[in-house]
Amino acid sequence: MSNPSSGQVLSRAEYEEAVQTARAASGLYYGTGTAADAVLDEGADVVVLDDATYDQVVRDIAATEAEHPDWAVAASPAQVVGGDAGDVEHSAPMLSLDNVFSAEELAEWNASLGKRLGHSPRYVVEPKLDGLALAARYQNGLLTQLITRGDGVHGEDVTFAAGAIIGLPQELTQPLTLEVRGEVMLTDEQFTAANELRLANGDKPFVNPRNGVAGTLRGSKDRSYVIPMTFFAYQVLNLPDTYPGPQPDADSDYSASIALLGELGVSTAATSPAQIAVVDTVEAAQEYIDALLARRADLGFGIDGAVIKADSPADRALAGSSSRAPRWGIAFKFPADSRLTTLEEVIWQVGRTGVITPRARVTPVFVGGTTVTYATLHNPNDLARQGLMLGDTVMVLRAGEVIPRIEGAVVSARTGNEIPIEAPQVCPNCGSEIDRSQERWRCTRGRKCALPQSIKYAVARDCWDIESVGEKLVRQLVDTGLVTDVADIFTLTGEQLLELDRMGQTSVAKALGEIEKAKSQPLARTLTALGVRGTGRSMSRRIARYFATMDAIQAADAAAFEAVDGIGPEKAPVIVEELVELAPVIAKLRQAGVSMTEPGATGLQPAAEGEPDTGERLPLTGENGKPMSVVVTGKMTGPLAALSRNEMNELIERAGGKSSGSVSKNTGLLVAADEGSSKYTKAQDLGIPIETPEQFAERLEGLLPS
Repeated sequence: MSNPSSGQVLSRAEYEEAVQTARAASGLYYGTGTAADAVLDEGADVVVLDDATYDQVVRDIAATEAEHPDWAVAASPAQVVGGDAGDVEHSAPMLSLDNVFSAEELAEWNASLGKRLGHSPRYVVEPKLDGLALAARYQNGLLTQLITRGDGVHGEDVTFAAGAIIGLPQELTQPLTLEVRGEVMLTDEQFTAANELRLANGDKPFVNPRNGVAGTLRGSKDRSYVIPMTFFAYQVLNLPDTYPGPQPDADSDYSASIALLGELGVSTAATSPAQIAVVDTVEAAQEYIDALLARRADLGFGIDGAVIKADSPADRALAGSSSRAPRWGIAFKFPADSRLTTLEEVIWQVGRTGVITPRARVTPVFVGGTTVTYATLHNPNDLARQGLMLGDTVMVLRAGEVIPRIEGAVVSARTGNEIPIEAPQVCPNCGSEIDRSQERWRCTRGRKCALPQSIKYAVARDCWDIESVGEKLVRQLVDTGLVTDVADIFTLTGEQLLELDRMGQTSVAKALGEIEKAKSQPLARTLTALGVRGTGRSMSRRIARYFATMDAIQAADAAAFEAVDGIGPEKAPVIVEELVELAPVIAKLRQAGVSMTEPGATGLQPAAEGEPDTGERLPLTGENGKPMSVVVTGKMTGPLAALSRNEMNELIERAGGKSSGSVSKNTGLLVAADEGSSKYTKAQDLGIPIETPEQFAERLEGLLPS
């Protein structure tokens, strides 16, 4: 079954329609890689399913069959693995897993398995990889055949694609005869490179990585260019006696077989950023699942959940399997981070620096834990490359806390009623000409085009922190001509402000006081307020720490900027050009008495590799003279309680460190308010020092803001 408790019971007619829909979709879902490309052509109507919708259809079928078993059709989509059968028979059925969607459902499954076994099993928990299932047969250590899942009993021979798959060696490190099963996928980097290759060769881009790996695998025989893919193994099987050669121990625990695969040179999730866990309780399994979900967006490849499997082969044999899925394993599905919806409108926006960007308005869709109505479309040239049209069925991606973006259109779902997207001929904000010389189009008036946005950004908390200059006051200042650029904020007088609506003596005094205080903000805040293209809060802090003064920044050429961490040869010239454009504004700020230095920064370059460090030793400077990588997690307490996350990052960098968002072997210190987070656990596992907010504040005594 497919967890009927998560589906709804359908009427007889709805059930039959759902079966037809699922069957049409399943061939693509299991064969070409995603239900997102499954199309049911019913006259003028086109029905397209994404992965999450396909899963829900199957759950509804299962729930209906549980309620009305006499309705169940032969080879129901809820009982068999979907997909087109090839002509190669699998050595053993290639089954899929049943799904659960919550901690409660996982606990129920665990209780059911424990009752069947008579004891609580040990589990292995690993990521549920979002790719295409493959079986790889090795004879005496040599790769002889690659087979797709197909219908679970027969699959398609795709051995011709073996040379493009990373992580699946042509020859094992030991001359064993066995079958390796796993997922082949496009990592995030491979997906981007694949679409660049396809566009360069006149092919349409893939909609998403899962769709892409299927197209890549099937098309690699006839394609003139090679698209690399990545394989992660999750199972080892012995082959029939017709395959001579030494075989591995068939009675090994699952965790041991995964370790063996690593020794043989085959990639597994155990050595990936996701890692795997061997646990004794379902509670520990849930902890891994929660931590994996938190890291989902940072893994570098797609996952749509976690898989929990009994480690012992004896437990697996005793639990057995249904016709569709093993009873000793379950998939914990995460909320969908990509869904299909309709592109309704493209809105052309002008940012605070005059950059013109397209923004998509889509039919509202629930994805990544929230309802998405708007999504990013990057830049006009990228929009043209994707070939999007109004009315297209598009894939919206929202991984982690990332802003939703359009991945691409499902071209096969077009009805002929789609409308081409018209790019603006003049600036949509002010009607001026558009500079199209770069990837990002820009109004020729630059920052003056969207001056209110520039002012609001500059006075925000993470910049000059002038709270009294709110949105309504900004609009008045711009409309009256009192402010023509961000520097004019510091030339305002009480007499000018008193002439404006709703500005009395008290309001004016408060605003002028905050403006005066803002003059002493560190250089990094002023750089951020200026809104230099190619920089943000973090990059502005790095630039300020590296050069120490505005004079040094303005004197630097592109080569000097490339020495700053995170600035490459493409970004450096843009920053230099921006600073030249902003020179009059910077001069006005300097004349108004705004600080042009970064506290604690000396402007000295760090010691080169292998050279002695002769610079000042700050609290977060490493022994090699380089910044210590510091990760902060949880709500801060004690002296740090009032600091925003940006202010914490500033404090870390002022103390000689480097702020990071994730724990790794390169992390020097974790600051954690509690012991229950996934970052805390990972830091413990890696032996990384951990401090409470109070201990961290004591370490940085003298550097804390007053």
